[in-house]
Amino acid sequence: MVSDMNVKFDEFVPETLTKLENPGCLLVGAKKDGKCNVMTIGWGLVGVFWRMPVFLVAVRHSRFTHEFIEDSDEFTVNVPGEGLDKAVSHCGEVSGRAHDKLKECKLSLMKGKSVKVPVIRECKIHYECKVMHKLEVRPDIVPADVKTLFYPKDDYHTLYFGKILAVY
Repeated sequence: MVSDMNVKFDEFVPETLTKLENPGCLLVGAKKDGKCNVMTIGWGLVGVFWRMPVFLVAVRHSRFTHEFIEDSDEFTVNVPGEGLDKAVSHCGEVSGRAHDKLKECKLSLMKGKSVKVPVIRECKIHYECKVMHKLEVRPDIVPADVKTLFYPKDDYHTLYFGKILAVY
């Protein structure tokens, strides 16, 4: 892989990190057939890895979106603007297996610029990412207090390192 710092993301990082903490951001995954799902994320990192701009997201194996990212190796992270707190909350409370969260929250998708996974029109910042690496959280190295607090059901995350191809 070659160094690729052409994507300028630094101006978006402060607001992105603030929104990750409260109320969260919206992650969209899509299968190769075009079917999409949205979920709320509250954990993520934006930075540089292997001299490339990266958005790292954590998705539990049990989440419906996990299979979408596994299928396409792409995702988008969408930073909500004002007035979307209820939508972000709803997308984190119900499963896309049983709900059409986009319809229920009156959110619309629009085509991305660099990936096949769409972005959410109503959000104010969009990160388009291609999975460049992934790691499974290993239970044997997770500290006991972290296991107790965050993994009481042994439902661990896959950490997806998404190369940021576009941000706007």
